[in-house]
Amino acid sequence: MKDTNKHQGLRNQLAKVLEEKGITDKNVLEVIKKIPRHLFLNSSFEDFAYQDKAFPIGAGQTISQPYTVAFQSQLLEVKKDDKILEIGTGSGYQTAVLCLLGAKVYSIERQNELFKTTSLLLPKLGIRPKHLSFGDGYKGLPNHAPFDSIIVTAGAPIIPKPLMAQLKIGGKLVIPVGDKDQVMTMLIRKNETQFEKHEFGDFKFVPLLENKN
Repeated sequence: MKDTNKHQGLRNQLAKVLEEKGITDKNVLEVIKKIPRHLFLNSSFEDFAYQDKAFPIGAGQTISQPYTVAFQSQLLEVKKDDKILEIGTGSGYQTAVLCLLGAKVYSIERQNELFKTTSLLLPKLGIRPKHLSFGDGYKGLPNHAPFDSIIVTAGAPIIPKPLMAQLKIGGKLVIPVGDKDQVMTMLIRKNETQFEKHEFGDFKFVPLLENKN
């Protein structure tokens, strides 16, 4: 597992591209510069790893476009030791970004093949989420709730009620909502029953599937 000066140069370029596209959070940009994205991809994609594109990672899933990862991370405004629930571990790249931003990350993956691969990969890279689990993201992790933030990395036709219930008051849920195209949506929990909703334009994600285990 090599990470070279060339890779570092490509990461610096990628961070510049993301900044030009409107990512302003300096912490997020610094983390993008640190994480060896090529190691999260099949080696056949290594030469393209630092393009701002999504790529297949097996099990019908993709590693999100770096801009999307950065955009969602920026919306969360991660503070050190924030307890964050991630729905859809996937390749582990978004997990790594959150960990390097200082969050305590609890992540769920519903594809066993990806769960196994990523569970082995992250520790090799020195990245240690608080909790990785194999299960149904729609249900969240009620035993570990409440969370400061929840991030969903797959398109959901609706916002799952269990996830809303697992958010702290003042907490944020960032989720792409829709069928074919999704609208990036952020809910901020105001109290036990009220949520403030913000929308941030169209994105494309693989679908969030439930009860597949």
